[in-house]
Amino acid sequence: MKIGIIGTGYVGLPTGVGLAELGNEVVCIDKDEEKIKSLKSGKVTIFEDGLEDLFKKNIQNEKLKFTSSMEEGVKNADVVIIAVGTPPHPVTKEADMKYIHQAAEELAQYINGYTVVATKSTVPVGTGDEIEAIIKKTNSKAEFDVVSLPEFLREGFAIHDFFEPDRIVVGTNSPKATEVIKKLYEPFEGKAEILFVKRKSSETIKYASNAFLAMKIHYINEMADFCEKSGADVFEVAKGMGLDNRIGKRFLNPGPGYGGSCFPKDTNAMAYMGKKYGAPLSLIEATIRGNDLRKTQMAMRIIKAVEGIDNPKIAIWGLAFKNGTDDVRESPAMQIVEQLLKNNARLCVYDPKAVANAKKILGDKVEYASSELKAVKNADAVAVLTEWDEFSKVDLQELKKQMKTPKIVDLRNMLKEKNPVNMGFEYYCIGAN
Repeated sequence: MKIGIIGTGYVGLPTGVGLAELGNEVVCIDKDEEKIKSLKSGKVTIFEDGLEDLFKKNIQNEKLKFTSSMEEGVKNADVVIIAVGTPPHPVTKEADMKYIHQAAEELAQYINGYTVVATKSTVPVGTGDEIEAIIKKTNSKAEFDVVSLPEFLREGFAIHDFFEPDRIVVGTNSPKATEVIKKLYEPFEGKAEILFVKRKSSETIKYASNAFLAMKIHYINEMADFCEKSGADVFEVAKGMGLDNRIGKRFLNPGPGYGGSCFPKDTNAMAYMGKKYGAPLSLIEATIRGNDLRKTQMAMRIIKAVEGIDNPKIAIWGLAFKNGTDDVRESPAMQIVEQLLKNNARLCVYDPKAVANAKKILGDKVEYASSELKAVKNADAVAVLTEWDEFSKVDLQELKKQMKTPKIVDLRNMLKEKNPVNMGFEYYCIGAN
């Protein structure tokens, strides 16, 4: 099939690469000329585990192409996928739809022949109706249907999730569009549940799923705080909870709070929609408040660890919002760093992949290191903020040699199993004494 994808970010690019790998002819469209130039030259513009090899392979076999021309990407396409950003409004926190609306208006001009227009961006309920109206107004002769194809790609695991999806959700009110999407997802028949629902139901599923997972994360974080006060161990509690199939084991890892490009944005948007429709979502609203507060609380833990030390140096391990990606958007690590800077902390930071993106935000306010051990040289404490695997493998003896004061504030509980206390460290983790 011929596929056009509007947007080459953390959703659009992995989706385009995946669809090309399945044998489709894919054209990815982006207005950023420099980005398109880089992509055409074979340079992948984001870090995502497993992406680069498939990216290069499908450029070479000419299944994957890039353009800044909407006409080139949309004309003669069977399916056009909208994968542009829906950032939160700075005041209301609702999803900002300007890029969606701009994409719909522009693509409408180049539809020739029947085309399925699919929204893969996370969009508010009713967006499909809006896109439909925009296309009809812009090009009254266009033959098209609008469907909702919510993405469920975890950053850091996007390629894995594309080829091994838990489920594929399709929101459509058109039998004709249903047949086109069935053909698109034919390679997944028998491998994943493909659920066809009403378009508005599909638009809701994405938000409802992310909000539920965010609440689960916040719940275990609150339970971790309770365990610290009561003398229980949150790891034992989480294990006992997870054995209940109704609860499940996943998303029961305590930490500094949820972050990234999805959960903060989607919970805020869902809360806004609840108010808009007169159906307040009190659990989600409480989760948002608690998660925001947690970043400050975690920063204060780090500051408390170096209390009494004159002009302490704090090493930071991890800036990305999670391992496996270079994305620092709404990263708990970055928010904690910014809180520390407000308290005049002296920081040396390290991340295996996200330093370049972090520099755009932090500038020269911090010192940057090229490895985890270089970051801790003469440090009075090290704070573990992102769960990169290499941090769990660090040699504690060498770590102690490099540090001025052997203190670890492990907000990801990555070093707990190594028993740092037995090696002379002051060790602080989440949810256990």
